[in-house]
Amino acid sequence: MGNETLRTELSQLERRVKLLLSEHSALKSEIQQLKKANEDLKSQLSAQNGHLTNFQNQAKISRLVDSMLAEGKTSNELKTVIEGYIKEIDKCIAHLGEA
Repeated sequence: MGNETLRTELSQLERRVKLLLSEHSALKSEIQQLKKANEDLKSQLSAQNGHLTNFQNQAKISRLVDSMLAEGKTSNELKTVIEGYIKEIDKCIAHLGEA
């Protein structure tokens, strides 16, 4: 092979390496963007799960109040019962905080 042929092949090889490096850089950038988008979506999912749990708890409380109303309790009696539940929940939370 002549010098000219070697230079041509070397030049083509350098061009291919530059293209591969450029593509590698672009793919790394895309991976970083996708990782950030994934973290954002995980955060949104966590927040939505928290909202769902709150709604489920509200629905349970509503059913509990409805069942108590069906039993003929007055609003003052319901208030007393609910306050008792809240105190018990606070005690449980305090106990869990100590653990």
